[in-house]
Amino acid sequence: MPKRGYHHGNLKQALVDATLSLIESKGPQGFTLSEAAKAAGVTPAAVYRHFQGREDLIAECARQGYEIFADLMEYAYEKGRPSALSSFEATGRAYLAFARKYPGHYMAMFESGLSINANPELARVASRASGILEKAASDLSQHIPPEKRPPAAMFSAHIWALCHGVVELYTRGDPGARAPFPPEDLLESGIGIYLRGLGLIPQDS
Repeated sequence: MPKRGYHHGNLKQALVDATLSLIESKGPQGFTLSEAAKAAGVTPAAVYRHFQGREDLIAECARQGYEIFADLMEYAYEKGRPSALSSFEATGRAYLAFARKYPGHYMAMFESGLSINANPELARVASRASGILEKAASDLSQHIPPEKRPPAAMFSAHIWALCHGVVELYTRGDPGARAPFPPEDLLESGIGIYLRGLGLIPQDS
C-alpha cells in the first residue's frame, strides 16, 4: 500500500485517508492506531492533535462517509423526479453504488461497531441520509388516503434493510459467482414486489 503522507498541515485528512485504506484492506478492527499513523507518515503521538484515539478516527471516516452517502441519495432523489417511483428506486440504486465506490467509508459506517447515537454529529449526518429515503417513501404514498397510508418511516426502513442485504450478500468483495442476477436487478425486483404488496404501486406496473 503506498504511503499517502500529508502536506501543508492537512494532517487530519491524511489520517482519515490512511485509515480508509487500512479499513478496506484489513477491516475496521484489523489495524492499530500506530499503523494508521505510519500509513499517514506521522508518529502515533501526532494523531492526538486531531483525534482522541482509534475509535474517534474511525468515527470521522464514518461521518465523512455519511456525508457522501447523503449527497448521493439526494442527487438520486432529485434526478428521479418528478416520478415518485423513479426517485424511490434511484435512492436504492444509489445505496449499491455508494457501497461499491466507497468501501472504506461503507465499512466504517456499518461494520465498525460504532454507536451512532453516542456521537451527535454522526447521528445528524446518518439521519440526513435516512431522511432522504423517507422523503422519497412519503412521496410514493401520497395517492393513498391518510388513514390507509403505511408509515413512510416503516417502509423506507424496510427498503433500507433490503438495500443493505443486497449489498452484503452480492456487492461486497467478489460476489460475482454467487449472485444469481445483477444486484441492481435483485434490488429493483425486490422493491417492486414489496411496494405492490403494500398497494403503493399498481400490480401491473
